[in-house]
Amino acid sequence: MARETRIVLKNLGKIDPMKIEDAVAQGGYQALLKARDMSPADLIQEIKDSNLRGRGGAGFNCGQKWAFAAAAPGNERYVVCNADEGEPGTYKDRIIMENDPHRLIEGMAICAHAINARQGYIYLRGEYSFLRRVLTHAIDQAREAGYLDGFDITVRRGAGAYICGEETALIESLEGKRGEPRYKPPYPPTQGLWQRPTIVNNVETLANLPSIVDKGASWFASLGAPSYPGTKIFTLTGDIKNPGFYEVPTNTTIRDIVYGFGGGIPGDLALQAVQIGGTSGAFIPPDLLDTPADFDSMQYAGLSLGSGAVYVLDETRDILEVVTRIESFFEHESCGKCTPCREGTPRLVGLLEKIAQGRGSRFDLDLARKLGHNMTITSLCGLGMAAPVPMLTAMQHFPAVFTQQVSAKTSEEGTPW
Repeated sequence: MARETRIVLKNLGKIDPMKIEDAVAQGGYQALLKARDMSPADLIQEIKDSNLRGRGGAGFNCGQKWAFAAAAPGNERYVVCNADEGEPGTYKDRIIMENDPHRLIEGMAICAHAINARQGYIYLRGEYSFLRRVLTHAIDQAREAGYLDGFDITVRRGAGAYICGEETALIESLEGKRGEPRYKPPYPPTQGLWQRPTIVNNVETLANLPSIVDKGASWFASLGAPSYPGTKIFTLTGDIKNPGFYEVPTNTTIRDIVYGFGGGIPGDLALQAVQIGGTSGAFIPPDLLDTPADFDSMQYAGLSLGSGAVYVLDETRDILEVVTRIESFFEHESCGKCTPCREGTPRLVGLLEKIAQGRGSRFDLDLARKLGHNMTITSLCGLGMAAPVPMLTAMQHFPAVFTQQVSAKTSEEGTPW
């Protein structure tokens, strides 16, 4: 923990989250006052220059996203915080909200000044209902202290669906509809909530803003990887000595996260695989551990940074069983709007179960691979696109796990449908 670089989590353990005076004593809301002395255009340029990129998985430049919303026609604009942290193994946003809610509120107010929004929403994961009291209390305190200055924030409890973490499905749910993704374009910065310009950023992204405004764009841009600067919070789970959360510069390698911060594998067991990016992330072998954990380096290696969840498997784990359980999760969480995801996820589960039971053939293995590739390019949203990734990367890096379970048959006989 002494090696961490804490920006977003800098107040962790230093303040009482229920007392605004504690947050103010640590410099809370000073960046907001500084931002309000800047013109919206200058503030947007500052965020652009910092090269802050979204911490929710897409990695888009936040300042550029804000510029689209600020330039869109109309007088009503919204700031929406995506706090629907439904990725299994991910809990970084919960840590921020329950320990430093004022940092999130300040970040939302800074964004509101940049795009001239008067209303904000925190879309809170349904299972995080215990945090609603913390957030509403902090919002009330900020309002009474005069920090919101005409900007207001409402907490809305999520629908309890994984799909609502996708920004347009979240917007649909906020509008009182079934949480299903929209066809894009148009994109939320120009037509979002109630067809008005809307910025949707997640908790970790918004929580970076006070430090950027306070210390300047060049300071932030100098941290970590040049193309994806700053820090990232990683949550470690699985077969690891030191499970927990760590905020580290973005040029930190996966190896350092697993062994330097996580302490490596318990006992005398060897590392078999690491899944990085959450349940929808890729499985990688030990020889890819020296990949820097920034967005572009990960993408170059065929991986995804995603939510920053890191799941470690030792040599005793059955990867085929783990992958099958993951695909079952996506089958359950698919909203059903598009055919590739609605029909593809149960087919993948059926094929994987058949292979795991020793009834599969080479044909079934090839069919699962082809189906997975088709889903990644034809699904409507990120859920369907990412659902096959754990299976496809496990097949790529651990082929023996699958081939030893299938016979040499190549016929279609016995396919699960």
